[in-house]
Amino acid sequence: MDAIYVGIDVSKDRLDVHVHPSGEAFAVGRDGKGLEELIERLRTLSPTLTAVEATGGFETIVAAALAGAQLPLAVINPAQVRHFAQAVGKRAKTDPIDAAVIARFAEAVKPEPRPLPDQDARLLAELVARRRQIIETLVAERQREKRADSVRIRKSHARVIKTLEKELPEIDRDIGTLVRGSPAWREKEDLLVTFPGIKNILARTFLAELPELGRLTRREIASLAGVAPFTRKSGRWRGKSMIAGGRAPVRAGLYMAALSAIRFNRPIKAFYQRLLAAGKPKMVALVAVARKILTILNAMIRDRTPWQNA
Repeated sequence: MDAIYVGIDVSKDRLDVHVHPSGEAFAVGRDGKGLEELIERLRTLSPTLTAVEATGGFETIVAAALAGAQLPLAVINPAQVRHFAQAVGKRAKTDPIDAAVIARFAEAVKPEPRPLPDQDARLLAELVARRRQIIETLVAERQREKRADSVRIRKSHARVIKTLEKELPEIDRDIGTLVRGSPAWREKEDLLVTFPGIKNILARTFLAELPELGRLTRREIASLAGVAPFTRKSGRWRGKSMIAGGRAPVRAGLYMAALSAIRFNRPIKAFYQRLLAAGKPKMVALVAVARKILTILNAMIRDRTPWQNA
């Protein structure tokens, strides 16, 4: 029996579904009735893998429904699908084509089905995301306050800033309580903070945004985080290597860790200086440092071993 791969493109109100290799396509509503119909039809197909593209949270209810129905599920990175679509010549942005490309991506790449995070893991991710939103809003409000000419407007900004500054430590306490209350998370956090350049907030960001840490190979984890380089090439032409896709909060966290490590972590500082001495541009060297840090953190969590300052 041929393997069956299902691609689901999620929008606000509907789900476009494509079955590969049969080519069957249908759409259902993104509501209770539509999800029931989707699950019933997929159960009759017994797919090898069902792939759902991450679309800013709209996919969560779909993924939860499929996981609850014990259907093999993978939530995939949109950037990877876009690159795959370009590679196979499917550049048009229409929902049916997207669903078909997702199904073909699932067949070609065969992403590993992974269980959904439990309730505590989802809460941690939401708290970390909320903390990031508050900080971004604080920065924006402070900039607006500086530019405001009217005293009345400046006072309005000041009130908002005061509220946000009061909320931030509350969020930090909630995150700390959640992490320290879990033996598994507590152990991982304690391991991560042994690495010079990583403090509690950054460690908790990695716990929330990269729960796969310690369970994947170094290449897989680098690709997932978006720090694995790829090179544009065609025939004999070879372009510059670059990074793209992945999880933006993780990349930002690794960048901050790299900036700190090249100052305070002796082995990492030496690695960075060797790259510069070899003629690498500073940003290229910094990305290489971020990738090296991720590889080290992945091994530390996998082996349950703290940082060794070799």
